[in-house]
Amino acid sequence: MSTSTAASGTGPTAEATPLSLCAREPHVPADRLVAEMVPPPRFDSVRFSTYIPDPNQPSQSKAVRVLDGFATGLGGAHASGAGRRRWFSRKPEARPAGPRGVYLDGGYGVGKTHLLASLWHATPAEPALKAFGTFVELTNLVGALGFQQTVKTLSGHRLLCIDEFELDDPGDTVLVSTLLGKLVEAGVALAATSNTLPGKLGEGRFASADFLREIQGLSAHFRALRIDGEDYRHRGLPEAPPPFSDEQVTKAAYATEGAALDDFPHLLAHLARVHPSRYGALTDGLKAVCLTDVGPVPDQSTALRLVVLADRLYDREVPVLASGLPFDQLFSEEMLKGGYRKKYFRAISRLTALARDAKGLVEN
Repeated sequence: MSTSTAASGTGPTAEATPLSLCAREPHVPADRLVAEMVPPPRFDSVRFSTYIPDPNQPSQSKAVRVLDGFATGLGGAHASGAGRRRWFSRKPEARPAGPRGVYLDGGYGVGKTHLLASLWHATPAEPALKAFGTFVELTNLVGALGFQQTVKTLSGHRLLCIDEFELDDPGDTVLVSTLLGKLVEAGVALAATSNTLPGKLGEGRFASADFLREIQGLSAHFRALRIDGEDYRHRGLPEAPPPFSDEQVTKAAYATEGAALDDFPHLLAHLARVHPSRYGALTDGLKAVCLTDVGPVPDQSTALRLVVLADRLYDREVPVLASGLPFDQLFSEEMLKGGYRKKYFRAISRLTALARDAKGLVEN
């Protein structure tokens, strides 16, 4: 059953017509972009104490210790001189040599975002003096405010946390390298997560050798911290539910207040008209996303947009109910072997977890 048929009144009777992602084209003002640079809802209450390390992976326990110490060290930072913040205040006359940030590297599902958000929460500073955002949100902030204003806005911060750090094109490489260099000079501490080591950013995506200087400059800002382990989202859990029928998905959408109902191919086309930095706003107020006719993603550009949407839905704990193909068949074999493969596996993992959360929306 198509979305248009359901919306015309021939679908299941319910109290309200479902919402639609395809009907939304949000515009996010710059002041909201800055105000929302905090951990998303899923990670609002996480702490180091709620992270459960795998006893078979000592690197996970080590990461907690290192990051906890990193946060404690930031507690003494204070304004000095021309508004710059010292790294540690116990000896304000000496700033530490070497990297002024931590970089959490590891596979998908090992809890990197949990740890990054825990670091943000543990850092003893007012929320207005620390920022948390994804890489795409950071680059969009520069686009909205301009480079100099972004530097001015973030330079007064004690900590900048960057989730899902990826360099997908040379322009981003130069932009972020320059931005982070300015922030480090201002005394801002950095923390980032990625599935790729700092020195390998951009590998397999563009001619990264041509931008080696910028990539090496980025790497110099961070101490890499490797986190090994299996995907915790599926560790010891049952298999993801198989896709439901169009009729089941549509009926659930009509019966669930705050649910959106969209045809998957139409949604993919709509994502091309909305900047990825606005995908969070695209999901504002949604209690569930119901998708009909899920099928293979046609090309890499579309696939990367879907990855961002999957991340925002996961951050906001929005369950996803779908008909069509299982989520592990979204991306082609070529995509899963290419330079963005870790992004695609992360999206599959997160969408599968959200599909599991959505099982209760369907009546038995």
